[in-house]
Amino acid sequence: MLHAGNDAPLAPSSQLIGRIPVRNIWLLFLYAHNLAKFYGQHAAQVEESPDFPSLVARILCYAVERRLHRNLSRGYVQRRDALSRVRGRIDILETFSDDLLKKGMIACRFEELTFDTPRNRLVRAALDALANRINDGLLAHQCAWLAGDLGRHGVDGARPGRAELSADRIGRHDADDLLMVTLARIVFDLVLPTEDAGNSALTRVEKDVFLVRRLFEKAIGNFYAAELPALGWKVSQGKRLSWQIENATSGIAAIMPGMTSDIILEHSSQHRRIIIDTKFTSVFGASQHRAEILKSGYIYQLYTYIRSQEREEDPLSWTASGMFIHPSVESELDETVRIQGHDLRFSTIDLGLPSTEIVKRLRALVAECS
Repeated sequence: MLHAGNDAPLAPSSQLIGRIPVRNIWLLFLYAHNLAKFYGQHAAQVEESPDFPSLVARILCYAVERRLHRNLSRGYVQRRDALSRVRGRIDILETFSDDLLKKGMIACRFEELTFDTPRNRLVRAALDALANRINDGLLAHQCAWLAGDLGRHGVDGARPGRAELSADRIGRHDADDLLMVTLARIVFDLVLPTEDAGNSALTRVEKDVFLVRRLFEKAIGNFYAAELPALGWKVSQGKRLSWQIENATSGIAAIMPGMTSDIILEHSSQHRRIIIDTKFTSVFGASQHRAEILKSGYIYQLYTYIRSQEREEDPLSWTASGMFIHPSVESELDETVRIQGHDLRFSTIDLGLPSTEIVKRLRALVAECS
């Protein structure tokens, strides 16, 4: 749950998800998926969409229509067939074992150019899924029509598996497919958050929370990775930290927990290192005597990340600072404390603000640390 204001109780997740404007979910989506270059585009679709699934459907339809008008991307598939003339490579074993020469045929292995690629199948499957779940009748009809149009181009309706998609990499010359394919992927996050979710059914609210949590935590790191290198910062995401172990018994390695930081920012000329932790939860908990108190577990975690890395040969480790970045709605927190030479900062991002203000806030958090 998010923090709803200094004097207000924590509101249910359903209210908070509803209070985050669609345009800000779109902002998180773009940065979470390294699509920042599309920020500022599709403003009309963003403002017209009552919810995020509708927005995804609108922009996916726009992207698919654009690809159809500009020639849908094609790819090569491997085929084997008995032909009356040589095409590709001859399969000698099959040709003679099936006695094809007497029939005037030759077994061949060849590549064939087709629209039925994994990425196009994913897009068609996503459109079919949206057509059955979008409340807007006209938008649902458009999704179904475009899915049928892909089918008329020979694109199969079966959703491709992970192996097929990983092999179908989007190159620079396929940049027009990037937004379309990324939107198609997230459609299945909207329908079912993960492919490994098991048999447990999730409510609409739980799916929304799951989705926005993933977008928020990933978007912050990608935002800084896109913005800060030009200013001299080195940005690391998901970096594993090592314990400074001096002596250990034989079985400790199997049970010792690991440490993985969310984001680490380093600026060598400014002699700065900032370890950032992001979580899609309230920064506050409650105690017996106080209604609001910083969650101790989060403080212990970040404090451990900082102090456990102190080493004589690493001067930045002795002055490193830590920062929590949590979401909020209609509230703001920005407090700092120094503990044993290390600054810890507790900050929130108000997801109810205009998107431009959120971007300014994220930039300011690092600028103010410089």
